[in-house]
Amino acid sequence: MSSKTFNLQVRDDQVGVITMDIAGESMNVLKAAFADEIAALLAEINANTALKGLVFISGKPDSFIAGADISMLDGCKTADEAAAIGRMGQQMFDRLEQLAIPLVAAIHGPCLGGGLELAMACHARVASSDNKTVLGLPEVQLGLLPGSGGTQRLPRLVGLQKALDMILTGKQLRAAQAKKAGLVDEVVPQSILLEAAVKRALKGKPQREAAKLNMVGKVLERTGFGRNVLFSQARKQTLKKTQGNYPAPLKILDVIKAGVDNGIRAGLEAEAKAFGELCMTKESAALRSLFFATTQMKKETGAGDTKPNKVRKAAVLGGGLMGGGIANVTATKAGIPVRIKDINAQGISNALKYSYSLLEKKFKRRFISKADMQKQLLLITGTTDYSGFHDADIVVEAVFEDLALKQQMVADIEQHCNENTVFASNTSSLPIGQIAAKAARPQNVIGLHYFSPVDKMPLVEVIAHETTSAQTIATTVAFARKQGKTPIVVKDGAGFYVNRILALYMNEAANILLEGEPVEKIDKALVKFGFPVGPVTLLDEVGIDVGAKISPILANELGERFVAPAAFDKLLADGRKGKKTEKGFYRYGKNVKKGQKVVDDSVYAVLGVTPAPRLNRDEISSRCMVQMLNEAARCLEEGIIASARDGDIGAIFGIGFPPFLGGPFRYIDQLGAAELVAQLRNLQSRFGERFEPAALLVSMAEQQQKFYP
Repeated sequence: MSSKTFNLQVRDDQVGVITMDIAGESMNVLKAAFADEIAALLAEINANTALKGLVFISGKPDSFIAGADISMLDGCKTADEAAAIGRMGQQMFDRLEQLAIPLVAAIHGPCLGGGLELAMACHARVASSDNKTVLGLPEVQLGLLPGSGGTQRLPRLVGLQKALDMILTGKQLRAAQAKKAGLVDEVVPQSILLEAAVKRALKGKPQREAAKLNMVGKVLERTGFGRNVLFSQARKQTLKKTQGNYPAPLKILDVIKAGVDNGIRAGLEAEAKAFGELCMTKESAALRSLFFATTQMKKETGAGDTKPNKVRKAAVLGGGLMGGGIANVTATKAGIPVRIKDINAQGISNALKYSYSLLEKKFKRRFISKADMQKQLLLITGTTDYSGFHDADIVVEAVFEDLALKQQMVADIEQHCNENTVFASNTSSLPIGQIAAKAARPQNVIGLHYFSPVDKMPLVEVIAHETTSAQTIATTVAFARKQGKTPIVVKDGAGFYVNRILALYMNEAANILLEGEPVEKIDKALVKFGFPVGPVTLLDEVGIDVGAKISPILANELGERFVAPAAFDKLLADGRKGKKTEKGFYRYGKNVKKGQKVVDDSVYAVLGVTPAPRLNRDEISSRCMVQMLNEAARCLEEGIIASARDGDIGAIFGIGFPPFLGGPFRYIDQLGAAELVAQLRNLQSRFGERFEPAALLVSMAEQQQKFYP
């Protein structure tokens, strides 16, 4: 086995095959350290005058190049140092593009970031039709932009509109979509990928064609006036989406415009400079920390060295919205056969219909084939009794929030399943220890708290009670990960972690509303702060009745500060449950245009308040936020979460805490514990004990400590 990462082998037909394979790694990533090796490789290529063409391929079975090694950037102390990394990549790919003989990229598996930048520097691209093959420039998700020519090459290949859409969102294309866009030249089965690429290389160097555009595209992209309209609209939409909280998308627009207006050289110089500047922003540092944290978590079992048991078959109790969603991700993401039990056939029918409609959307958008769709649907079956449950390795319970009912479910599963079957409860508020209180095998009982909608929300909380075994924890964490989720292990207790920090944030929004601040003003303040939706909208979405049910449980277990304002009772007495009954804080139904948000003004009379704006936007967001931050610190203090890292991941993936702030704990570090304690004490003097600072924050303020030293 060669210790080199890039190996050149010349075939009998005089086509050189360059294979990239980083020893000891599951994925290929580009590193600055490869510069010398690539320079030597290019010298070898230029010295061989018999070569007719080249093919660049990965030696990894399931990936091309997953991007650049992000950890390189952490060593950079200045923007100039980071810009130099970008320039090095640009020069390397320029040399590939300037080769006299054709160079073809043979792409199978993820081709992302620097991997796609390399592929675009090749003279042609052939991709495998495999579902694993995706192409994209996801740098914006790290608060960066493509720094090795990607902002300049992509618009020339696919046109300006498509390139802006891809680079501003980090969107990834499947092979067929990439071909349609003009990003790849040919899509073939993986079995003939290399031969198809060789054949293309032997055809000679293709002429670089301009991106194929329709009439509207030509007007927008090939006239100065059209381009100005395009960039101005893109800027407007970007600011609306990001609320100005993310610097990268605006820099991306500037850099692409520089290349379009002043040529590729000016564009590349602007790209390297902007790349360096973005590397130094606190937003990129926060987003990169998130990337490292999730990567690190993928290697953990949640239970030390304990290895998980393999889950070959799963079952779900309850065919409601949650049960249907859990069954869906088990079959479609994990590929595990799943059996749904409901008390009647209608429940099972609803759950099956839920998966069918999600898969049909994917099929219509050409993400999956008809055969794939049918194969995944066949993994989901239903029953009104416990037939077929005997060999289930894990049973996820998604029934009503009723303790006696959940205890009955545990007893039923112990009777109908084997002695190692894991019983996972998708409760959002009941302590797992209470659910396991009457169990014959409490070591098999665990919490597995999903967020709605299950197919979209990335987080699950894995909740271990006092006697949950390490084996059960490891098996449940591995199962959740196979479903495409990011699991965090939390200690048992009312509300666990995510709902606990969310409850105080929502309560404070309700208090502000009862003081007379208008509904839309509260929502706008928190959206501007960086949340995907405001707290009042969220309450309408989740259900006012759900909030009302959880509050007493939390107040009973955790004390006075969780007592909800009187708003809930008044709203429910008026029949307002939110969006699901088309009656809440906002108006719903036929008279409201799609995408429009109109406050139902009659809600103020129900609450007994007259809207009178007094607070500014920052005062509203600050009051809600400090409650969440304070409670997050309490959860860490009590060992509900194991680390600040887990708390940050939980808040971002579970409730949409602004990712550019890095999570509650990174944000506290940014504010300073002393500043947060001062804000809490000020509010405590005005509004009472619900703002009392957590003991952990007080001691950290005194000792000037940080969660991430």
